[in-house]
Amino acid sequence: MSQSGLTLDPAVFDPASISAETKAINAGILKALSGLPDMWTFPPQVIRDRRAQGLGPFPVVEPAENARVTEIEGRGGPIPLRIIAPLARDSRGVYLHIHGGGWVVGAARENDPRLQRIAENTGLTVVSVDYRLSPEHPYPAGPDDCEDTALWLLSGGLKDLGGGALAIGGESAGAHLSVLTLIRLRDVHRVMPFAGANLVAGCYDLRQTPSVRRWGTEKLVLNTRDIEKFCECFVQGEYSVEDPAISPMLADLSGLCPALFSVGTRDLLLDDTLMMAPLWAAAGNDTELGVFPGGAHVFQAFPGKLAQDGLRRIDDFLNAAIAAA
Repeated sequence: MSQSGLTLDPAVFDPASISAETKAINAGILKALSGLPDMWTFPPQVIRDRRAQGLGPFPVVEPAENARVTEIEGRGGPIPLRIIAPLARDSRGVYLHIHGGGWVVGAARENDPRLQRIAENTGLTVVSVDYRLSPEHPYPAGPDDCEDTALWLLSGGLKDLGGGALAIGGESAGAHLSVLTLIRLRDVHRVMPFAGANLVAGCYDLRQTPSVRRWGTEKLVLNTRDIEKFCECFVQGEYSVEDPAISPMLADLSGLCPALFSVGTRDLLLDDTLMMAPLWAAAGNDTELGVFPGGAHVFQAFPGKLAQDGLRRIDDFLNAAIAAA
């Protein structure tokens, strides 16, 4: 079950709406993470290496056999791109994917099964950006790499990959960076080429929304301290989380593309989605909202029916956005 549209049925937040399977998955996440050392005792690269080995919140995934890696030149140097084309159908466009990980960890390759699914179910060739990570490369390095990749697609990359429609999206920090990319394209380049944005469990206000502040220490993928640490790594020096260029919930959201906002009710970033989706709609953009009972942060990365429901919703949204384009 999920709640669609911008009018929410309170029952979606009732603990009785959470399936036994979802409760068991969440309990497994909590148990696994409680047995691991505090990740913030390690240097950033060690945190990344441990996550890639499965010593983090998300399951280790098998790489897609047809994935290929290329590089493009960005303003800050080479930007690696991971490209996954559909195997069973012709490509009909490109999905620009931006991975999550709090702007500090994560990699394009860690999302291969879900990205391969999108490629097969929508016909979109996925281009996933391995943008520069904080704290070694704080804001604006990561957003610059995402913007430069979007510009590369517009300047010939999309044509080289077969042409067609464009969509964008990501999870957590990747959803945040997707929104920043859209705003930069609108404001700096006066273009809005994307047919739709798939925004999963994004962090849109780095000042911390109420659900983040109130969450506490429970390590259901993330906790309040993790968000604080991630933001400290990402926003350094002269920059401020009060800047709409960093916290897009504070920005002008008019003239952007249709978006699907997805989140689980057991996600500490719940309020970011519940607040951002109406703002997106109020700015005049087509908006869909999917709220899933009991889903942890980026629950689509875990096994179970709830994840499959969330992934199907993404497929349906992207297919409709491409058709409308």
